Amino acid sequence: MLSAAGELKYIGQLKRVLAGQFKAPDEDWVRFLTTRVYEGSFTQRVREQFVPLVEKATRQFLNEQVNDRLKNALGTPDMVLTVPSSVVAPAVEEPAAEVGGDVVTTEDELEGFRVVRAIVCSEVPTGRVVARDTKTYFGVLFDDNNRKPIARLWFNRTQKYLGVFDENKVETRIPIQSVEDIYTHAEVLRATVARYTGVV
Repeated sequence: MLSAAGELKYIGQLKRVLAGQFKAPDEDWVRFLTTRVYEGSFTQRVREQFVPLVEKATRQFLNEQVNDRLKNALGTPDMVLTVPSSVVAPAVEEPAAEVGGDVVTTEDELEGFRVVRAIVCSEVPTGRVVARDTKTYFGVLFDDNNRKPIARLWFNRTQKYLGVFDENKVETRIPIQSVEDIYTHAEVLRATVARYTGVV
């Protein structure tokens, strides 16, 4: 029997392996999936054809899982989910950055918000998770409160960063390659929300 600590250790390692495969699938992973859908021999040419297909299928699968979870959480399985414009409001904590109305909300930021919201909806209702865009970062707040940040998406640069917060609300920026990488930090995001609700 694995101890609780051992179980957490292996789960963490397995999640990192999966995250790596989702980001850049290796040949064994591509072979594993390909041989379940393709009946021919797994040749070099077949591998080259299926590498981009595996990457694309992986991204689509993650997006569909996020959307399905949000639909279930909102109780509206037939609706197409979009982030209401009312929740993408200027942040009052950085009024100078909003002058001129040059804040641009990107699709990556909105997708990142949906991912964060899907992750933490296991802890709180989705209505309590609110987005605020600023000139420098895209903020995700608990109860629309600047003093309760859940995450910051630093996507306005070549290298993307996910900003997460510890119990003292000190931010750590974690470099990520894609929006899907946010899933690998789900436990930190849930713990942040749990602190705001007094669960921990």
